[in-house]
Amino acid sequence: MATQTNVPLKDYRNIGIIAHIDAGKTTTTEGILYRTGINHKIGEVRGDGDGATTDWMAQEKERGITITSAAVTCFWKGCKINIIDTPGHIDFTAEVERSLRVLDGAVVVFDGKMGVEAQTETVWRQANKYGVPRICFINKINQTGGDFFKSLETIHSRLSKHALPVHLPIGFEKDINGLVDLVEMKAYTYGDYTDKALIEGEIPADMLDKAKNARSLLVEAAVEAEDELMMKFLDEGEASISKDELKSALRKRVLAGDFYLVTGGDGRGVIVEKVLDLVSDYLPSPLDIGDTWGVNPKTGDEISRKPDASEAMAGIAFKIATDPFVGKLIFVRVYSGTLKAGSYVLNTTTGEKERVGRIVRMHADKREEIGEIAAGDIAAVVGLKSTFTGHTLCDVANPIALESITFPEPPVAIAVEPKSKADQEKMGIALGRLAEEDPTFRVHTDEETGQTIMSGMGELHLDILIDRMKREFNVEANIGEPQVAFRETIRGTAEVQGKHAKQSGGRGQYGDVWVRFEPNEPGKGFEFIDEIKGGVVPQEYRTPVQKGISDTLDGGVIAGYPVVDVKATLYDGSYHDVDSSELAFNLAGSLAAREGIKQAKPVLLEPVMRVEATTPEEFMGDVIGDLNSRRGRIESMEDLAGGAKLIKAIVPLASMFGYTNDLRSMSQGRAASTMELAQYEEVPPNVAQEIIEKRSSK
Repeated sequence: MATQTNVPLKDYRNIGIIAHIDAGKTTTTEGILYRTGINHKIGEVRGDGDGATTDWMAQEKERGITITSAAVTCFWKGCKINIIDTPGHIDFTAEVERSLRVLDGAVVVFDGKMGVEAQTETVWRQANKYGVPRICFINKINQTGGDFFKSLETIHSRLSKHALPVHLPIGFEKDINGLVDLVEMKAYTYGDYTDKALIEGEIPADMLDKAKNARSLLVEAAVEAEDELMMKFLDEGEASISKDELKSALRKRVLAGDFYLVTGGDGRGVIVEKVLDLVSDYLPSPLDIGDTWGVNPKTGDEISRKPDASEAMAGIAFKIATDPFVGKLIFVRVYSGTLKAGSYVLNTTTGEKERVGRIVRMHADKREEIGEIAAGDIAAVVGLKSTFTGHTLCDVANPIALESITFPEPPVAIAVEPKSKADQEKMGIALGRLAEEDPTFRVHTDEETGQTIMSGMGELHLDILIDRMKREFNVEANIGEPQVAFRETIRGTAEVQGKHAKQSGGRGQYGDVWVRFEPNEPGKGFEFIDEIKGGVVPQEYRTPVQKGISDTLDGGVIAGYPVVDVKATLYDGSYHDVDSSELAFNLAGSLAAREGIKQAKPVLLEPVMRVEATTPEEFMGDVIGDLNSRRGRIESMEDLAGGAKLIKAIVPLASMFGYTNDLRSMSQGRAASTMELAQYEEVPPNVAQEIIEKRSSK
């Protein structure tokens, strides 16, 4: 494993490779590892060979997709580059979310035959959310159907107008044999893509005008970064801007996070060296990102940490992985100070002190033992017991709580039960470990049926988890049909009394409350408001009332699904000096919730998905008809390269199980689709009635 010591912080680059599934992220990462001397050959993403370095799980090798983000480190022209290769499938979007939370920059990879695809838009939005500067790499332009300029048009129309080429390809499809560097205004040519280095040469005559025009646009965009440079450009023209001034100004534009440099080629080829140049020249170091802000957990005051190894230590745990040899690995990004093996740290999320056992630098699934992680670096820690995704680790004497990571609620659930008694205990351990690793995977027991319910982001997500349970934990399980995670809410307002009064000899039970139930804003969840004046309900009984209401809402009222987005206001009640207790008021709150929800126009909500289907034109009618039959709403249709059509629709998740196979059948295997959660919407009354009757008959 190649290592270099004493790399200054200004030369660190923490980057992610992000894209739609099959755009070539993992192949590009393989190309980078080969070009930087980490690997001696480029691994194959598909096939029976050793597989790609970052696709090390058995399921990844078999399916040819990335499932879990993998970290690798390489070195290029004095820069230390920590790379996280992320999944492209929507079911594993949490891996992208948590990676982007801790990364400083990203390379967005596009399939040059398809341009911007559905998941490209998703990862782009995630990068926008965390303000991550990025560069764009249009991959596969050397293949039949690959087109740099058409793909660039899709970036402009679907993502951002502020994306400009920094290189132009020389040639088209399989005849691509070099590029024009618009900063240097030089041509670089190559023969065989994978073996030969770039050779400097003159710009071909038939490309000169195109290159000059593209460079002019680049210079005009760059000078916007600095007023002085803009004045110089306006007064003296483009020729007055030196190469160094242009690079410096472009870097400022890229670091601002709303301007993107674009290059293109073959992710397996020598073009990757130019991508590495762009990473080192234009993407930020931890010093460019600057101070990290958080809050003092004791006072709530906002405080900051500088990206400096001598500061008090602060870092965030962003990923959990189970290693068969060392146990639980916690991936940590250190923002300030130095995290040392054998030291004690404070987990400000839990309030617990933990001892750091060993620290390892990960190269996908291989480990290199190191003594410490300094500010700006990423590595994995062994030995932390109570630390999970999103938790802050910091110096015990200087506590700070950093912003955590939020994840979407999983919309798909299945029932799972062990095949034998021997599997029962092992299944509990396996599910616990997998839930530790994956914050979008939830496990709970259905109190009515006693079944264990697994919830995830989609059918593939749950399928992979079941497969991992079998391979990694040796657990055989029976799986139920996928279920939709419905929710309940209210559309009206109700004021109800919840009264629990029981006398059975000796001390009785008495709790009496009046509660107003009304809709809350979508996404706000349950909110409890205390409007008690005086002591009609003593202070010590109000929390039990809140818990009684909350527990009842969690269990559902009309169909057994959790009730969301409800405000409950406690405004009146009464108590008894002897007979009142916390239990009595807890039960009174529960009674009020049951009655109040029933009176406040309850409705069922269902997850609806944003579906994008790509199909040849001859199957478009069948695809649209099928989506309509699934209660789908067609939102738009767009033309794609090669005569394909893109259909965008909103469809209830309940209608989408097995859709991928159905779509393949109706299109002779030529159509494809992606699906992600859009929002929760009200279920039509006739469908809701069916669901309620089905649940009540169980």
